Amino acid sequence: MKENVQNIIQILKDRYPQAPCALHYSKDYELMIAVRLSAQCTDARVNLVTPALFAAYPTLEAMAGADIADVEQLVHSCGFYKHKARDIVLACQMLLADYAGKVPDTMEALLRLPGVGRKTANLLLGDLYGVPGSVVCDTHCMRICERLGLSRGRDPEKVERQLRQILPPEESADFCHRIVLFGRDCCTARGPKCGECPLSMYCTQFVPGNGA
Repeated sequence: MKENVQNIIQILKDRYPQAPCALHYSKDYELMIAVRLSAQCTDARVNLVTPALFAAYPTLEAMAGADIADVEQLVHSCGFYKHKARDIVLACQMLLADYAGKVPDTMEALLRLPGVGRKTANLLLGDLYGVPGSVVCDTHCMRICERLGLSRGRDPEKVERQLRQILPPEESADFCHRIVLFGRDCCTARGPKCGECPLSMYCTQFVPGNGA
């Protein structure tokens, strides 16, 4: 398993030398907001929505003081807009009230923020603070890691624990970003391109010729 993991990591590195977060942001709290909007929504859609949102409320203080109904209108196309708008405004208020206007750098503190679960917290820890061992278990990660025999099941917390045991801590955040890229352009959910997959030798569901 250890050798397989190292080989998979290297293959993904070769395919995707850079492993940036797909969400666009320039401030720490903007990433928190973008990740909240990305729930049950594509990153591409979020990146279309956030410029207008961040322009309307250009500071953390402005976002914290926003009318939730106005935010709902701006994020409507991301789905579940009422819950997302409320969480965004309340989380920004908490950043100001409890964390001196900064996104906190611990899992415990992040999980106190409205709308922030372990997936979001791990992404923030990995991308903002470079915390080793940050494993972001989104649908791409769980689906592909199960195919590769790296994890079992679709419970995010269980998969996170499984991956923490086998991934080098310093590689985990970038590995998860690369898995997302891989899940979008090769190992897609509905039509995996097995015929051109560089990880086919590790895949438990490889279909010769599929997608070739």
